[in-house]
Amino acid sequence: MTIVVLLSAGRHPVSGAPVLPRMEAQAIRIAASLGEAVGLHAGPDAEAVREALGLGLTRIEHIALPEGLDPVPALSARLAALAPDLVLAGRRSQGGAESGVVPYALAEALDLLLIPDVVAVSGGADTLTLDQSLGRGALRRVSVRGPVLATVHPDAAAPHAYAFGKARRGAVELVGAAATGVDVPQAIVEERPYRRRPKLVKGAPTGGSAAERLKAATGEGGSAAKGRLLVEPDPEEAAREILAHLRQIGVLAGPTKSNS
Repeated sequence: MTIVVLLSAGRHPVSGAPVLPRMEAQAIRIAASLGEAVGLHAGPDAEAVREALGLGLTRIEHIALPEGLDPVPALSARLAALAPDLVLAGRRSQGGAESGVVPYALAEALDLLLIPDVVAVSGGADTLTLDQSLGRGALRRVSVRGPVLATVHPDAAAPHAYAFGKARRGAVELVGAAATGVDVPQAIVEERPYRRRPKLVKGAPTGGSAAERLKAATGEGGSAAKGRLLVEPDPEEAAREILAHLRQIGVLAGPTKSNS
């Protein structure tokens, strides 16, 4: 059975150093449980995916592409030549555009069945059994005939430990260089200065007068709205209002009546 694992050039979210995305490392473990697999990467260099050699792959095929070119045409052409029974990929890359559309574009270009969010694969070249994650621990078992393209879910088994000896014995092969291709469309991003957004008021009345809505928005509704507003009152008057408020909310008992 021919197995291909798609590899992408990821970046560490903190240091920015080249790193293999975790879901692709998990895909390598799934592929290693079925047999020997080959990695396939399209990009300017293969340094970011060389780590995959120490995680279970013995060979990586590198398609040299200039920066900014769409890798889908080159990948689809190479996959058509390899004719694999199973293609594994992560749901998205890491530290880059992370669009997650490359597996879907390849499946459309090669007319392959795509099964997303796979956590385990078993079987052989004739029939493959895939466990698909449905979220919250639920799984669905799917039996299909190859070829098939599957994306790996984060709940799949953890990657194998990195082995330095395997990484040194592995090889990265340059299988083709493409000087021309399709430019990746750049997203139109508009930068604006930060502006604080107004806070949403929960429980604000939808009807009523403008004064009532203003009190609800400024927090002056409820028990606070029933009190009196005193501006620079006399100490005795202020003390009487405080005592009256404390009696109203039940903190102090009411004044006792004397029997005469």
